[in-house]
Amino acid sequence: MQKVLLAVDRLSTRLGQLFAWAIVLLTVAISLEVFSRYVLGKPHGWMLDAQIMMYGVLFMMAGGYTLAKNGHVRGDVLYGFFRLRTQASLDLTLYIIFFLPGVFAMTWAGWFYFTDSLAIREQTFNADPIPLYPFKFFIPFAGAVLLLQGLVEIARCIICIREGQWSSREQDVEEVDVDKLKAMVHVKDEDIAALDKYVRPEGGKT
Repeated sequence: MQKVLLAVDRLSTRLGQLFAWAIVLLTVAISLEVFSRYVLGKPHGWMLDAQIMMYGVLFMMAGGYTLAKNGHVRGDVLYGFFRLRTQASLDLTLYIIFFLPGVFAMTWAGWFYFTDSLAIREQTFNADPIPLYPFKFFIPFAGAVLLLQGLVEIARCIICIREGQWSSREQDVEEVDVDKLKAMVHVKDEDIAALDKYVRPEGGKT
């Protein structure tokens, strides 16, 4: 079971990492359009729509990745004080009541939203139209990835309720926790303060 859970974690992670490159493409596209518009005097009517689509794809495809990393917003003020089995029971209840119906509805409706757009070869409404249906495909696709990762999280909740501890996750780059870093290298604030006087001369200027 753990291998299956980690395999889905890896899938969500790799997809998140892949589509994270959309922010690079978006940055390049915006920069080129600014240059073309204000320096060359040749704006492109389709560029704004393309930028919105790229951002939308980036935002949607981050859902499964963020869930795999347990990174969605939670009321940790109270949640952190609960026993692990209580946390898992609460998560399981919320997944069943809110997550599954909402994400399933998004995926189901998104598929028909995409197929209707594909059937008519829908395009954007501007002077230089571009196809809209490829973008709409990512609605059910992102929903399916999020739904799959949600099923894995439900399995983790059940395992935690039975065993009393959370199962491991696929690891990725995370924000540095300064306190944890200090503990790892066995450095205290007093040690930093003691070294600081050798770094900063009298008067507090470096």
